[in-house]
Amino acid sequence: MVTKRTPEKISNNASPWYANWGDLEKVFDDFRSDLERSFTSFPSIHVPQIVQTTQNSCDVIDEGNHYKVIMNMPGVEKKDIKLNVTDNSIEVSAEHKEESKEKKKNYLRKERNHVSYYRTLPFSEKIVSGKTNAKLTNGILEIHIPKLKPSKKQNKRSISIR
Repeated sequence: MVTKRTPEKISNNASPWYANWGDLEKVFDDFRSDLERSFTSFPSIHVPQIVQTTQNSCDVIDEGNHYKVIMNMPGVEKKDIKLNVTDNSIEVSAEHKEESKEKKKNYLRKERNHVSYYRTLPFSEKIVSGKTNAKLTNGILEIHIPKLKPSKKQNKRSISIR
């Protein structure tokens, strides 16, 4: 015959412990909440965010004899952009660091802005890297990339939808 044991209190002078899992789980929950409460008394520490490279949005347009790339580059200046062109791709990267300068001592927070972009665009046709030109206007980078063998624009035909 199997007898069912009831939880027994284990005698210990330091703290009460019980022999079943439910009571043991409660002890650990209490310990965790006490530990969390003790950490709230420490001052908060601001950990700087790791710089993230974002993939900016862009449009690639086939103009027949050249490609036109329009890329959003907000917060970046012309001197911060690097443009590398190969026979069949372009690589655009930009990095801009900005610091707010305050003369006050004992400031509680000082923020810096760091913007970084990186994009590689492959092309199906060979391009002329030496004749590529780019212009930055109001945060929009426009790149004109001549094709090695220009293609004629395809004729478009409107199709009705049933």
